[in-house]
Order: sequence, then structure tokens, then C-alpha cells
Amino acid sequence: MAAGGFCKLPTGSVVVALNLPRPAADGTDCVRVLVHAQNRARALTRLRNLGLRAVYLRGNAAPPTPDEITAVLHHPDGLIWRTAPDNAVVAAGPELAQELWHPIRALLRRPAAPA
Repeated sequence: MAAGGFCKLPTGSVVVALNLPRPAADGTDCVRVLVHAQNRARALTRLRNLGLRAVYLRGNAAPPTPDEITAVLHHPDGLIWRTAPDNAVVAAGPELAQELWHPIRALLRRPAAPA
């Protein structure tokens, strides 16, 4: 089950954050997806309409951080992702670069077929 959570904003809208598995060669890659919507149901509907059919939010175990909320509010689509941080790895200081947020279309883009 995907870890996730939500945060209700003073305007009445919500930001939903979900850690989802990403198809990879070794099968261990995860992404953190952020969605800004009027309510939790609409946020999940936005993801389901993009083809992520088995997305559910159970509980509030991993709510979005203030930095994540700021990132999704400043994105025109209100739907962004980046590779989820590995909790088993201890950060080695400032030399560990933070990945930037990507628009959701970059995640859903199909790779080109080999010639």
C-alpha cells in the first residue's frame, strides 16, 4: 500500500501527497506525487484520470511537508512528482543534491520504442 497523507489549506483546498511505486528495471524505485485540488476525492480523481487507477489514500501517515506544499501551489498544473527519498539511507550532508520537482506528464510519458 502506498504511504500518503494530506493537508487542508486555509482556503479550503487540500494538498495530497502519495508515495507510489514506479516501474523500474529492479522494481525498487518510488516516486512522491503531490496533487492540489478542492478536496481529497478530487485529488485522487485527478490521478485516476491520468491512468493511475489503483490509487487510494488511507490515513494521514505521510502528509506533505511545508516545502512540498509550496512547490505544488506554485506549479501551474498543481500536479508534480519526484523520486521519493530512501529512508534507509542517511543523508551525508549538503553534498547530497535534492532532486527538483517534475510535471506529471514527465512521469507518464512512454519511452520511445526501440527501432
